[in-house]
Amino acid sequence: MAKFKPPKSEKERRAWIKSQKAKRVRAFKGRYGWAGSAAPIPKNPQTAPQQDHRRNVPAVTRRWSTLTLNQCAAWRSLAANTYFITETGERVRRNCYQLFVRLNVRRADLGLPQFSDPPAKAVFSTRPVFELAVSYVAGRPAIYLRVHGSTAQYIVVQAARPTSSGVRVVQHFPFLVLLAAPADGTHDLTEPFVARYGVPKVGQAVWFRVFQHTDGWIDVPQVLRARVLSAPA
Repeated sequence: MAKFKPPKSEKERRAWIKSQKAKRVRAFKGRYGWAGSAAPIPKNPQTAPQQDHRRNVPAVTRRWSTLTLNQCAAWRSLAANTYFITETGERVRRNCYQLFVRLNVRRADLGLPQFSDPPAKAVFSTRPVFELAVSYVAGRPAIYLRVHGSTAQYIVVQAARPTSSGVRVVQHFPFLVLLAAPADGTHDLTEPFVARYGVPKVGQAVWFRVFQHTDGWIDVPQVLRARVLSAPA
């Protein structure tokens, strides 16, 4: 726990506390003076992707009322015998309205165009094999996603915060990047991962959740894990 010497002015002190909070440091006055500790991760950090998603949901739901009767009937027909795959791999039933909202919100969150007429149900006839590898380039960890086999329109990559290598289950996978099919079978994920979480440390494990995406439909996600080893001598 670090000690601080804040400004004497009340106005300047409030601005200083706010600036420390922006650095994820909780500044407070204790028994022996001002001190600071690492701020806990808030339950609702209100990140930009969170805010975008919250704007997309009402925008998509309002569009349902603009559909024609024929379009609503087409969505009803599609939903009648369709299972919807969630990002966690769960197969669930949706009615026509729920299916319209979930497919279009998923598309909106990825920055892709939305549908008024229902898209054909995607059939993922082949399931590629995804492999995660961590190597070193110029002394820094580099994260690669290797793809074996053909893929659909897009590959959606989600990434969890680096964990201790002893962790065996991770639940929270925020969206990281949307990829097209790789030309050489390999995608370098180092830059987007480091931009979000920083450089992973030796001994930590990195976790990714990967799935194919076609017109709002996804296949069953694959969870990948790789440990960051020491740099070769």
